[in-house]
Amino acid sequence: MDRLWSPWRYDYINSGSSGEKGKPPACVFCSMLEAEGTDESKYILHRAAHNFVVLNIYPYISGHLMIVPYAHLSLIAEAPKEITDEMMDLTKRAQDALGEVYRPNGFNLGMNLGRAAGAGVADHFHMHIMPRWIGDTNFMTTVGETRVHPEDLATTYRKLHGRF
Repeated sequence: MDRLWSPWRYDYINSGSSGEKGKPPACVFCSMLEAEGTDESKYILHRAAHNFVVLNIYPYISGHLMIVPYAHLSLIAEAPKEITDEMMDLTKRAQDALGEVYRPNGFNLGMNLGRAAGAGVADHFHMHIMPRWIGDTNFMTTVGETRVHPEDLATTYRKLHGRF
C-alpha cells in the first residue's frame, strides 16, 4: 500500500489524549461542545434539544454529516426514546438537506458501535449520513487507496448551514 503523508491527521489522533497518566482520553464530541468558538468554527450545522448535526472533519466524501447526542453514551440502546426519536428526525432532515444541495444518487447511513465494529469514537454513539453517487468510488479510492474531495469543509458548511 502506498502512503500519503497527511500531517494534519496528527491533531486528530492526538486529540483523544488527556495528557495525564491514568485518565481516559477526552471524548471528541464532548470536547467540541465544551470548547470555545463559534458553531461555524466547529462545523456544527444545527443544535436541537437532544442532538446536534456536525460535519465530519475527516469525511469519506463531501457532505459527510454526523448526528450526535449531547448525552455521552456508548450504545444506542442506552439512550432514552426522546434522544433516538430526535436523532432519526434529524437524520431525515439531513437526507433532505443533502439531497437538495448535492443531488446524490443515494445515501449511506450508519453507526459503528464499539471498537470491534469500527467505531473511531467508541464511547459516544453517533449516526453518519453521506451522499453517494454512481461511480463515486473511482481508481483513486480502489487502486490508490486515497480519497479526493472536491470541496473544503468551509464550503460544505456554507452550503448546508441554514437547511435544518
